[in-house]
Amino acid sequence: MGSQPRAVIFGLAGPFLDSAERSFFAAANPLGFILFARNCDSPEQIAALTGELRRCVRRADVPVLIDQEGGRVQRLKAPQWRAAPPAGRFGTLHERDAAAAIEAAWLNGRLLAADLQPLGIDVDCAPVLDVRVPEGHDIIGDRAFGGSPERVAKLARATCEGLLAGGVLPVIKHIPGHGRATLDSHAALPVVDAPADALQRDDFAPFSALADMPLAMTAHVVYAAFDPAAPATTSATVIRDVVRGRIGFDGLLISDDLCMRALAGAPGERARAALGAGCDVVLHCNGDLAEMRDVAAACAPLSAAGAARLARARALLQRPAAIDRAAAGRRLAALLNGPVTA
Repeated sequence: MGSQPRAVIFGLAGPFLDSAERSFFAAANPLGFILFARNCDSPEQIAALTGELRRCVRRADVPVLIDQEGGRVQRLKAPQWRAAPPAGRFGTLHERDAAAAIEAAWLNGRLLAADLQPLGIDVDCAPVLDVRVPEGHDIIGDRAFGGSPERVAKLARATCEGLLAGGVLPVIKHIPGHGRATLDSHAALPVVDAPADALQRDDFAPFSALADMPLAMTAHVVYAAFDPAAPATTSATVIRDVVRGRIGFDGLLISDDLCMRALAGAPGERARAALGAGCDVVLHCNGDLAEMRDVAAACAPLSAAGAARLARARALLQRPAAIDRAAAGRRLAALLNGPVTA
């Protein structure tokens, strides 16, 4: 077994690796990779790309991630792939039939996995556990299961279990909660000034309920009740006291994208700040090679604690049982559109 991979997950520029990327990834040895729509042309091309990425870093078990939530956020798009519904659809169903909604969320997770796993994608950056609030920015919106922490937790767990049954690891996000943010963290730094008890009761609750999940992604959000100076991603206080403490999450903690404008400083400075605060791994998505070189220089090998958390996550990966996708899709549509039948 070679040296420990570097504590970073990188994006790439297009659907094929060029020679510069290939050389860089081989030397940098990142923990994993993340794909976007720009990297995805066809099932055959994606399967070839994920295989080449793994060969490039000489590790067959390198994680390959994607954001395939459904609704507005799905990198594999129709008509080549299933148009999955947004999380909000399951929340609406839960209001009238909780059992049907939980079954539907599981089926949707299982079908998401059925799209991803054959392509060599083994991590889905979903589901969103943020609790929707009326004043929150629409960057979350119907990506959330709804405004009830209990409902969010139940539907998110069903989604996670469906993904796991299909051989794909879920990533709960955006810990410890992005729902109250009134700004889009892609564009600016949101500050949430709600008191600690309200955050504990509502925002943190779904994450606490799913603290046993293997992977989580941070929120680039300031929680003034805990640290008025730094967003969760770069706040040692929030990661120690809230994510690891109050919430009790002990899985692999991945930063949200370092390229987002909520963070300050050069790419390497952002990476150092996130890792220094307690993130196990940083995520850099835009595929810019110069930025990736800066980030790689700032990232040490995965820590022993991070390696143990990753090993626990990988132990959950299973070879999925066969699924009749057409039948599962019909059942999901029937549940979502009603009337529900046993």
